[in-house]
Amino acid sequence: MDFPEEKHDRREEAPREDLIIGRGAVREALKSGRPAHGLLVRKGEKTGALLPIIAQCKEMGIPVKEADQKKLDYMCGHQNHQGVILLAAAHEYATLEEILAAAEKKGEPPFLVLCDGIEDPHNLGAIIRSAEAGGAHGVVIPERRSTGLTGIIGKTSAGALEYMPVARVKNMTAAIRELQKKNIWVYAADMDGVPYEKADLGGAVAVVIGSEGKGVSRLVKETCDGSVSIPMHGRINSLNASVAAGILIFRIAACRTV
Repeated sequence: MDFPEEKHDRREEAPREDLIIGRGAVREALKSGRPAHGLLVRKGEKTGALLPIIAQCKEMGIPVKEADQKKLDYMCGHQNHQGVILLAAAHEYATLEEILAAAEKKGEPPFLVLCDGIEDPHNLGAIIRSAEAGGAHGVVIPERRSTGLTGIIGKTSAGALEYMPVARVKNMTAAIRELQKKNIWVYAADMDGVPYEKADLGGAVAVVIGSEGKGVSRLVKETCDGSVSIPMHGRINSLNASVAAGILIFRIAACRTV
């Protein structure tokens, strides 16, 4: 199978949702059975850690082709691809209904992570990774003011994107109201909120993580059932969005196992 030639210019290519970059992310994508139509490996690197990946692609009937460093760099926006890119179908988004149905099938109260305007793909990838590790049933992002599910996110999530459903909604406040109708309590992460150890985070719950610079938007915060904060003991009163998300996700996970 021939791969289409990429047209190069001086501009960086926009992030694509049909690329999986980095060895770990590619391994998890293949392990999960993600449909793919080609593997690109850096010229001269069909050895070492790439051998099992190449062998699995051949076993699955996925064509393997070598490409030079410049082409790989261009395709993934000069991210660290580690010499390998999997060409796959764009990641499919789940729906809120599908996420809730998956929780019901497991016999568990729903646990969702809502991302309100997370535009840094590294932050979103890290949040997805924490959500998967913390037992969340799904992540929700808005169609606007949010990065899509690009290869950068797949790599940053360390492959968790292959197992964590992500829903993309037109309106975050409308999505919150829909969850509330299903008796799911929704809390915004906010520095002025109730300290998390004093909040009831057990049962059906969703936590909203705000953008890197502005936090949770005013309308979204007003729609939530309440706000929770992370106790701070130093002189800095804020955390990176993905770090805050990780702390709250595992706090909720601990409440659910009591």
